[in-house]
Amino acid sequence: MAFDEALAGRVRAALRRAAGGTAAAGEVRMFGGVCFTVDGHMCCGVAGRDLMVRVGPERYLESLGEPHARPMDFTGRPLRGFVYVAPAGCRRPADVARWVRRAVSFVGTLPPRKRTRVRRTAP
Repeated sequence: MAFDEALAGRVRAALRRAAGGTAAAGEVRMFGGVCFTVDGHMCCGVAGRDLMVRVGPERYLESLGEPHARPMDFTGRPLRGFVYVAPAGCRRPADVARWVRRAVSFVGTLPPRKRTRVRRTAP
């Protein structure tokens, strides 16, 4: 399933503003969607038509109380600290920006990531 490219564009723009020049933002395609990272930490993403937001365990229940938010259940089991926001909750750039700021704020509280070495296997 392809992901919503227009939503991904709105996320990219919001992430540039929210992370500013102080953080290294990245982008990784995975599981048919796109994941955005800040300083190596998963921050937010787009899966299908939904926005995926890492809000952290402290703001998880509060975030679920927001309109159009639901638990992120990618594996069939809710992942605490992550929510999906349905398309109706992220139509406007301001809505996307608000969710992205929440994710960037949480990721900013995490300790620095250690660089990991990619292990290559012989073919």
